[in-house]
Amino acid sequence: MSNMKCLIVDDEPLAIDVLKSHLSSHEGLELVGTSSNAIQAAEMLRNNSVDLLFLDIQMPEVTGIDFLRSLENPPLVVFTTAYAEYAVEGFELDAIDYLLKPISKDRFDKAITKAQEYYDLKHGNEVDNTELEDEFIFVKANQKLIKISYDDILYIEAFADYVKIFIPEKRIVTLQTMKKMEKKLPANKFCRVHRSFIAGLKHIESYNTSEVEINGVKLPIGKNYKDAFMENMKSNKIL
Repeated sequence: MSNMKCLIVDDEPLAIDVLKSHLSSHEGLELVGTSSNAIQAAEMLRNNSVDLLFLDIQMPEVTGIDFLRSLENPPLVVFTTAYAEYAVEGFELDAIDYLLKPISKDRFDKAITKAQEYYDLKHGNEVDNTELEDEFIFVKANQKLIKISYDDILYIEAFADYVKIFIPEKRIVTLQTMKKMEKKLPANKFCRVHRSFIAGLKHIESYNTSEVEINGVKLPIGKNYKDAFMENMKSNKIL
């Protein structure tokens, strides 16, 4: 497991202490510093190599969201905040995760698992390489091309500039954007239901106007995708 250099940016000393305590139990993480505001954090990023940023949203003068938008080449980001209403905006900035305060150790560990997985992928030698056929797709993962039947794909989840392809009993991660993946997949078999999810139509077990259930997993339907999804279900005679 590769070591990740971390920076905590939060204006609450207690919140910093909690994160430092959680970080200390992970051998693969190295804390390079803490900051109470965006201006100081920007200086620390200029002077230090940082792989993972724990970023509070509500801070004086410059919010965490505005700070992240100002960075040309931001590190991986996990937002930490007491306000759930910022979640959508946070994920639109490709944050790895969004932790609500008070942050439990279990929830923190899950965020670290996601961040470590993405970090390891990003520092590997994977390339964007997919090959399409009539009934299946080849994707590059683990230094080889893996054949996946369209009918086996349950759903696809965005993972920054990677995607997770879920098939029965397995998950495959490959370098690919959701936008490109959506264009490549046959429209009569798949439908984008959310900025982070593409659903395999034949595997939909139930749905309403707000969510789709596939293999026991509930996927949200984004408001910008709802009309197209309902029309897709109607045209495929599933409605």
